This record gives sequence, C-alpha cells and structure tokens, in this order.
Amino acid sequence: MINVSEQHAPRSLIVTLYGAYGRYMPGPVPVAELIRLLAAVGVDAPSVRSSVSRLKRRGLLSPARTESGAAGYGLSAEARQLLEDGDRRIYAGAPVADEGWVLAVFSVPESERQKRHVLRSRLAGLGFGTAAPGVWIAPARLYEETEHTLRRLRLDAYVDFFRGEHLGFAATAEAVGRWWDLAAIAKEHERFLDAHAPVLQTWERRPDTPPQEAYHDYLLALDSWRHLPYTDPGLPTHLLPANWPGVRSAQVFRRLHERLRDAGAEFAGL
Repeated sequence: MINVSEQHAPRSLIVTLYGAYGRYMPGPVPVAELIRLLAAVGVDAPSVRSSVSRLKRRGLLSPARTESGAAGYGLSAEARQLLEDGDRRIYAGAPVADEGWVLAVFSVPESERQKRHVLRSRLAGLGFGTAAPGVWIAPARLYEETEHTLRRLRLDAYVDFFRGEHLGFAATAEAVGRWWDLAAIAKEHERFLDAHAPVLQTWERRPDTPPQEAYHDYLLALDSWRHLPYTDPGLPTHLLPANWPGVRSAQVFRRLHERLRDAGAEFAGL
C-alpha cells in the first residue's frame, strides 16, 4: 500500500475525489461523506476539514446544504471547468498523431514583472516547453485549455497565440529534446509504473472486485496519474525516445480505470 502521508496530499486527494466521483453526486457532498471517503485512503478528519477550507478560499469548493440540511460542499463553476479541461488529458487514451504546435509569446511590462513569473509557471504547468526566451510551445490541442486558464487568471492580455508546424533546421525530434526535459518526464512515468503496475498485476490475478478496495486503489492511482498529463504534454510517439515509458504508464492507468472505477463508485455511493 502507498503511504498516503508521503505521496498523496489531502488537498490533492479531495480534488481527485471530486473529479472521479463527487461531481456526479446529486447536490453538494456532505462533510461527513467527505470524511468517510477520505478516511478510506488514510486521511484523518482534521486534515479533510483544513484542506476543504483551503479549497474554499481558493474558490474551488462552495459551501452548501444538502436536501436534508447537512453541511456540504459543491464545486464552483471554475472548478468544474478545470475538471472538464483535465478530463481531456487524463482520459486521453493512446498517444495522438502529430497535429502541429501552438506557440505562446508573451510580453509583460517591467512594472508588472511578477505576472511574468506567474505566466511562466502556468505555461510550464500546462505542459508547455520553451522554444526560446519568451516563446513557449505545446501540441496544438492544448490551446483551448490554455486559453481558459489564462483568461481565468486575467493574463490573456499579455499573450499572443500562434499555430504552426516545425520546419527546421534541426529535426523535430531533436528540437523536442531541447524544448522539454524528456529525461525528467520519463522518470515521472517510471515512478508511476513502480507504484501502480504491481497494483494492476494483483487485480488482474483476482476474480472479484470488492468496492472499497477498488475505490482505494483507483483513487490513489488517479491522484498519481492526473498530474502526469501536465508534466508530459502527450507528444507524438515518433518524436520521443524508443521504449518511452509514458506508453506503458498510460496503459496501466487505463486498465486500472477500466477495472476499478465503476466498482469504486459503489463505495462512493453512486
């Protein structure tokens, strides 16, 4: 079993829970239910309450009453947009074909230089690589999510987007190795495989799928996996090194999702 306190922050697990199950529940999720569901992955009640408070301050969770009058939390409109954007990455499946690139070019006045740092951090967090100083690049399909993110942060006024293809002089696979730290990305995939490939192997030997165990293993796998499609923007396979571990990690997650998600939903009360 993975040590939750070391590798799975309570706040991240709450977001993962809402992404997997909470947003499909009728009405806000009662606080007591959040505590039950997080306890199943090793998070104590005080940690749940403090993490929920932080997510509320960030505008991601909204306090509300259930039909029975119990205290609960629903997703804000911003949080729903974030989850919908994330779905396209997290459940993307097999690597996509080469579809061109989106370039983000920004200019921030010196008087607002703090926004320059925020822009760099956000673009990197969305999976953009650096083609040149002030020129960021990503697969073209990431444009829509990037636009949503920058508008939400009111940073859109500083950025211009362009679509295009790479024409040289270096081979595109060589250029990709400069734009992204592929070795660091590969290590993230290998960490996921080290933690979750054995879990999949165990489940594939079992004829049964008990809901609580399925929920536990699925939520932890999803919590680990959902960050990876942002570290790795899903570059076309032919531009990546041979035996790229991202192919295997995507297969492991997909098979865990297919085996465990619906059984886990029973434990979550869906």
